[in-house]
Amino acid sequence: MNDARVRRRYLDRTISLLFPGPGEDRPYSLLPHPLIPRRLTPRAWWHPCGRVMVPAGRDSIETHLSEVLDTPIRVTLHVRPARRANRKPVLEARGPDGTVAFVKIGDTDRTRELVAHEARTLAMLAETPLKTVIPPTVLHHGSWRDLSVLALSPLPVRRGAAGADLRAEAIREISGIGGERFAWHGDFSPWNIARGPDDRLLVWDWERFGTGVPLGFDALHHFLQRALRRMDPPTAARACVAQALPLLAPFGLSAGEARLTAVHYLTALAHRHAADGHEPLGPPAAWLNPVVDSQEVLV
Repeated sequence: MNDARVRRRYLDRTISLLFPGPGEDRPYSLLPHPLIPRRLTPRAWWHPCGRVMVPAGRDSIETHLSEVLDTPIRVTLHVRPARRANRKPVLEARGPDGTVAFVKIGDTDRTRELVAHEARTLAMLAETPLKTVIPPTVLHHGSWRDLSVLALSPLPVRRGAAGADLRAEAIREISGIGGERFAWHGDFSPWNIARGPDDRLLVWDWERFGTGVPLGFDALHHFLQRALRRMDPPTAARACVAQALPLLAPFGLSAGEARLTAVHYLTALAHRHAADGHEPLGPPAAWLNPVVDSQEVLV
């Protein structure tokens, strides 16, 4: 089945889940919105254009969100089309005065786990003093018709990219969260961060947050995700190791420590993909094993 048909079938399924029952059809935009983080509405050739008709009945996700957020809600629907283990519907919930929340919907066992983990992480961050990082606030976390619903506050995105110094300071602050060896955001990608007010960094998508990892995983992940936009996975993985020292020198790592950390990061990423049952970079034998073999003396 081609990608367009897969996207269409997933979209149809999502609409039936979120807008069940009879009702008069009404158009819902699927276009990217300038205030939505790129992670939630990636600008790409496959992005749906135009509008899609969905039922506007009483028993819908809009009704539920209107109740829990205590304001009339209309939603803009985005379904991430990539075949990923964490693919899930994401809604922009709009009230009378503009955007009220971004809402993640857990519609599979795996995405329910990720949504719940992000809710717990953000609850913990709400109790953690942070000087550099600004995470979203949980406005609501609950269930509706066997779906997990996580409503997050919109963040004040500003124009302009986050510089290397600001990213490094944010990574350093995140690494100290949780009381373990080191923590990492888990998906510190260019589309999950943005420059915020007062020289702080807005950071979304905490569903992969974890602790007990070597310092620098987030910096390596940021580099790899950028590299994958212009390189195939084997080349990007090799570049990740080759650039490990300049990437991790701001955190005090030596050349050997930096390369070893890069190998550990790539291995951890492969383990994540295996646990998800999905190989977005292809088989590890093609992109990971050559890198590990070339650094065998380190590991």
